[in-house]
Amino acid sequence: MTFYEELQLNQAGSKELIRNSQNNKEKLRHLAIYIFKIFITMVFCMAFVIAYSKFFGNDNSIVGVIVLLFVLVFRNIDLSIKTSHALPSLIAIFAILAIGPRLSNASNIYVESLVNSVCIFLLMFLGCHNEKMCNHSTLVLGYLLLYGYDVYGNAYIKRLEAIAVGAIITGIIYFRNHRKKTYELNFLSFFQEFDINAHRTKWQLSLTLAISSILLIARMINLPRHIWAGIAVMSIVTPFPTGKKQKVKERILGNVFGALLVFIIYAYCPEFMYNNIGTIGGIGVGLSATYGFQSVFNTFGAISAASTLLGFPAAIFYRVFNNVLGSVYGIVFNKYFCKLVGNER
Repeated sequence: MTFYEELQLNQAGSKELIRNSQNNKEKLRHLAIYIFKIFITMVFCMAFVIAYSKFFGNDNSIVGVIVLLFVLVFRNIDLSIKTSHALPSLIAIFAILAIGPRLSNASNIYVESLVNSVCIFLLMFLGCHNEKMCNHSTLVLGYLLLYGYDVYGNAYIKRLEAIAVGAIITGIIYFRNHRKKTYELNFLSFFQEFDINAHRTKWQLSLTLAISSILLIARMINLPRHIWAGIAVMSIVTPFPTGKKQKVKERILGNVFGALLVFIIYAYCPEFMYNNIGTIGGIGVGLSATYGFQSVFNTFGAISAASTLLGFPAAIFYRVFNNVLGSVYGIVFNKYFCKLVGNER
């Protein structure tokens, strides 16, 4: 395997390569490449988000994070249709991200829930035709983040510009990397293969209802940072038949342990550590090959950002509480509602 090919591996692939090394020299080489890959990825990600913040304002740094996710995902993963049809679909997806979250936040609680339901389903319909690609973890996550970090006025105009630039960047990378792929399916195939009795359609509808309903419940009880519960539900209601209970366990324990580590860092570590806790979390996620450890380190940045609004103790409490709520709701929803519609596998 060449140096470049090794750089393309994910965390699990790199760690497996390190474990299977024949000798210490080979192990050291693979380890050095793995660390270098994490370093350049972190530098690129930080530079990308900082650049977005500089051009479009700090309120829109979250758009930089979302566009970065789209770039990293769609450089390798496609929409499973002809590229000439995939690009308009991507434009439609970015249009939903531009309009949906703002419209939702500007509405009353019930219209908000309707808007969330329509937008999430459209994202699932346009971008999740191939369930195995798990595109919902990028598309729906992007929607929830924009919904949770809403802006208005001039900042929203800047957000529209930021999303438009993101659509162009993603489109260019998508075309460059996938233009030579051949698919028989096209945009119309989404409509032709839409079948209320098909597992894919049932999953799209189930996930839409699961997320929009937990968001509605959270809004009705005025739960702070309720998008955390929605993201937790998204991670649990998957199209796959196994692993859901294990994910619930790992997500809950990961958030509890992550919150405990954040508390220790804030209480007992030097100031430079808690001033850079988001960066520490990002590095931790980069080093993590399992869902459980990723949940631990994702907690760092989330609590750090929320503490400016809620205060430090409340941010820790709601990070854990919302994830427990969302995880439990997701598994219960999957067991009963999905079973009712015949989608539990």
